Amino acid sequence: MGVFMNEKVSTLSTLIRERRSIRDFKTDPIPLQDMVELLNDAVYAPNHGKREPWRFIAFEGKGKKKFADAVIDTYNAEQKENKAAAMEKYYQDIPLHLLVVMPEDPRQKKWEEDICAVSAMIQNFQLLAWEKGIGVCWKTNAYNLDPIFREAVGVQPGEKIVATLHIGYYEIVPKAKKRTSVEDKLVVIND
Repeated sequence: MGVFMNEKVSTLSTLIRERRSIRDFKTDPIPLQDMVELLNDAVYAPNHGKREPWRFIAFEGKGKKKFADAVIDTYNAEQKENKAAAMEKYYQDIPLHLLVVMPEDPRQKKWEEDICAVSAMIQNFQLLAWEKGIGVCWKTNAYNLDPIFREAVGVQPGEKIVATLHIGYYEIVPKAKKRTSVEDKLVVIND
């Protein structure tokens, strides 16, 4: 299926460097149990106080229509006229959508610790999925903040959507984009 499906990953650094955000997916379904297994490993991310500040809302099968409708309901009239049909198809064709939600702790330090933990867990999930030939695209679109979308998908008051993850098998791996060398961003203080 994917790059690593029948190959053993030689090092973690190889996996990190070869993972890509995937936007074009095969329509083959991702078994929900496979996603759950990946998440059960991903949640071993560091998290302060072992708060495990995450919960998940998955949309698969017919549930993808609910997700697509919730996104489209956030569009203005012109957007609905110009792109609703294409976006409906796009969201329906993606095998699985996963919202990653965290509680919004009013204490800034706890909130920052929680968003860091959730982000680390998401990166774990992306790497674990990539290792199995499953692509992920981490989206932070405006609809994540829209009350219409949030209510439609079951996000509670006092929660933040950290990510919408689009998940599926891929055929084409995008080329890597050049990264700035760490030496260009590193300040060393040694006296």
